[in-house]
This record gives sequence, C-alpha cells and structure tokens, in this order.
Amino acid sequence: MPGTQSGERGAGRGRPGKPKGREPDGAVVPTTGSASESAAALLFTAFEPSGDALAAPVIAALLERRPGLKIYAVGGPKMEAAGAAIVERTDEGAAMGLGALSKAFAVAATTRRLRRWSKHYRVLCHVAVDSPAANFPIARIMHRAGARVVHLAAPQLWAWGGWRIGKLRRLTSLVLCLLPFERRWFAERDVPARFIGHPAMSRPLDETALERRAAALPRGAPKVVLLPGSRPGEVRANMGLLGRAYIELQGRHGGMAGVVVAASPAMGELVRRALPVFPNGLHMISGSAVTDGISGLDAAIRWADLALAVSGTVTLDLTRQRTPMVGLYRTGVISWLGAKVLLRTPWRLLPNIIARRAIVPEFVPHVGGAGPIIEAAAHLMRDSRNLAQQSDELARIAQAYEGRDPGNEAAEAILEVLGAAGAAAPATAAPAKPAELPR
Repeated sequence: MPGTQSGERGAGRGRPGKPKGREPDGAVVPTTGSASESAAALLFTAFEPSGDALAAPVIAALLERRPGLKIYAVGGPKMEAAGAAIVERTDEGAAMGLGALSKAFAVAATTRRLRRWSKHYRVLCHVAVDSPAANFPIARIMHRAGARVVHLAAPQLWAWGGWRIGKLRRLTSLVLCLLPFERRWFAERDVPARFIGHPAMSRPLDETALERRAAALPRGAPKVVLLPGSRPGEVRANMGLLGRAYIELQGRHGGMAGVVVAASPAMGELVRRALPVFPNGLHMISGSAVTDGISGLDAAIRWADLALAVSGTVTLDLTRQRTPMVGLYRTGVISWLGAKVLLRTPWRLLPNIIARRAIVPEFVPHVGGAGPIIEAAAHLMRDSRNLAQQSDELARIAQAYEGRDPGNEAAEAILEVLGAAGAAAPATAAPAKPAELPR
C-alpha cells in the first residue's frame, strides 16, 4: 500500500535535535518538539469506499464548525476533498481494491505504520469508520496513547461476534449508530451510543431533476433495475445470476425494459465480462455519473418498478425512494454454511434488519441458481398491489430517518467527545504538510 503524502494540512513536530529525514525503518522524523507538544488532532481511518463516503460529510461538518481543527485520515479521495490531510490512501488503488488476503496484509502494514506515526502526533480522538476488523487494532493503539475512540458506524455485534462487546466497551467513548435499533442494543450493554441516521436515507434529492433524468431512461413495462454491487467480488459473483433472472423475467413480460447500474467504470468492465452479449432490452449506465445533481444510481432507482439488488447500502438507497426490491448475495457453500452458523439475526438485508421482520424477499447468502430469485420477483410483478404493499413497508422504515442529518449530528457528537477530553480547537491554521506514514 502506498504511503501517499497528499494533504496540505498539518505536520507533526517530533524529536529534538535531528534533521527531518528517514530512519532505517523508513519513518519520517519530524524536526522539533514531541508528540505531547504537538497541536491536538483527530484521526479518521476508513478502509472501504463506503467508509470514505461516510466520513467525508462528517469531516466537512467538523471543519465548518472548527476551521482550525487538525484532521488526519487514512482514507480515500472524498475524505481528502472534505478537508482531511491524508497520511495514507486506502482508495481503489490500494486497500479498497485488493482481494481479501492481500487486503489483510495491507491493513496490518498500515496498522504498524500508524503505531510509529502516532509517536509524533498527538491524537485526541480516533474516529474508526466502519470496518471493525481493520479498525479495532488501530483503536487499541490510539486508546493506549490516550486518545478517545469513536466508532462511525456501529460494529454489527448484534449480528455476530457478540463476544467482542467487552473489547468495544473498554476501548470506546462513543458509538455512532446508523440503524435505529442499535442505540438501545449497545446502551443495554453499557456502551455509549447515539443514533445519527444514515447518509443514504438523508441525502437531499431534487425531485424535479430526478424525474427528468429518470424519464430519459429506456421505455418499457415493467421496468427492472439490476444492481450487482460496488466491489469486484460482488459483481463477479452476482452479475451472471442477475442476467439469467432478467432473461427469464423478460420472457414472461414481453415489454420489459432493464437497466444495469455499474458503480464505476471498472465495475462496468466486469459487468460486460459476465454478460458478453446483453439480453434484449437491457442497458448499462454509470451509477456515479452526475447530471443536474442527480446520479445515475438515483435516476435508475426512480425509474424502476422493481430492483434486483445485491445486499448492501444500495438497499437503503432503494428504501429512500420506496422502490420495491428482491435482495440477494451469492456465495460459495463454505461461506453459506459459515453464515448459517455465525450470524445470529434471522435477516441479512438492511430493510428487513431495520424492520425486524421480512418485508423484502431476501436470498442472503445464496447458493444455487436463479430460480428462487425469479419466482420472488415474478410474484411481486404479478400484481401491482404486491409492489405497492412493499413500497408502503419501505416508507414506514424511512420514517425513522426523517429529520436526521448524519454528517452534522456525528460532528456535534465528536466535538462533545473532544470537549470531554479537554480539547479546544486551535485558533490558528494547521501546519503546512503532514508526514506520510513511515514505510
């Protein structure tokens, strides 16, 4: 993983009497001062594109309130654009795009470099963004160094790994929850928690622009959107399955139109590999392309009568617009058996987890063919009342998020934790350049 020095904010001051340069282990050595003398800072760590997107508005809100606050980040381009000084990148060119084993090694290396980096920077609060397996070791390091730890997105201990609650309680000052029931679950286990809402449910949408862009998508009835996921492994595992389901459903509905949403150009290439010849009536669009403030993903969701969606945050994007769906996530047999043994919740899909009952047909995890998915979709499409009933259920879920502002609410909570730590925002601008993580 490259240790990219990309931010222009903040630089630590370290050991006296030594010129800035590299030690034998590759560490950047600050020129003067010590960690205890450095201006206090926040550290955000995110290891997935979703974490980069989740943290960015929080960082922006913090800097809007405290312009002189020093914020360092292990993260991606959205966190950098929000104003964080990136000390190591984890965008798609690094950990975010690696396979599981390579990513584990990359994260372990980042953790070792952060341990050395933290000796030169006084971190008062570590904000661990999702990815608990990657973030727990870093949180332990920062906690031992005297930092408060805030989790932005709760570790899903209510689903599996409940034995980790003791570790979370010892290390954590606050858990910022994205799902409504989580605050109570953690509070009952003596872990401070606060519900802040979810960005996917709170993003403003220009209804006029949304309708205009949706109207430009292919005509037909019914209209089905395929959402194969945002990670390479998800697209490889699920796109063929989605394609077979689309072909069968189109055979039953002659006028059907379809759109497959590629989360990025790289994912678009994987879609084309999975479907070398697109079925009649199926078109691909970019989910990230924005026109008039509306993304391709949002436009496709508004356009669709039904979505076939790989499990993930996109199911909340669908819930946000009350678009009926069938959820799936194809795995191998071993992963399927592991999920059956380890997962404690009867539901895997976010709308069902939030509702605490099955309102959306879900095949998560799924082994086998497209047959069950096709039949679930066919049932919904057979009668418009079936689609309307699920849409009404999704609207009830959305009510729990009304009036929430996750970025600002998370920023306020983090500043409260900083206040409890005795931190005051610096009145002057941050130093010019942060040190990259030692290699």
